[in-house]
Amino acid sequence: MRPTPRLASAACAFTVAAAGLVFGAGSADATTPHEPLNATGSCSQSYLPLPDPVCQPGAYNPDVTQDTIDSTICVSGWTKTVRPPTSYTNPLKVQQISEYGYSDTSTADYEEDHLIPLELGGAPRDPQNLWPEPRYTTGGETAGDKDTIENKLKVSVCNGQVTLDDARQAIATDWTTALSAVGIG
Repeated sequence: MRPTPRLASAACAFTVAAAGLVFGAGSADATTPHEPLNATGSCSQSYLPLPDPVCQPGAYNPDVTQDTIDSTICVSGWTKTVRPPTSYTNPLKVQQISEYGYSDTSTADYEEDHLIPLELGGAPRDPQNLWPEPRYTTGGETAGDKDTIENKLKVSVCNGQVTLDDARQAIATDWTTALSAVGIG
């Protein structure tokens, strides 16, 4: 017997909600700047090289603010203190590869990446801030390209050239244009 669409939709929503509990979505240790994960649990690849903004809108680490950057993100090695272990990110990567419907399911071909990077005070464990970023896209962008932009933004924030909020907003909106959006090259 096949479930009715309404029943199937409810089952899918329950699965997504249960995954959120397992992976800490909506936990007190993060704030989300946008809407939460969509109720269907399916994410679109049409935004690549960006994540689907409904599935991964980004989330902030509440311990990182403009007032705390000198004791958090601007301290060398700080991100190592908050980076989640692979025992957490690998199962999430597998789940999210499925949610995106990627035909290539090899986890080695994706970086479980923070949309708002740890270097800018992104929430370390919130699934709304983590997504399976393809290491290479058809447009030629790479996960390494995003890492370079993240580092430039962090340096600019720590040097006082860009505010933390502006850097976060720029990278969450479109990491490929984030540097020009905040006026740095």
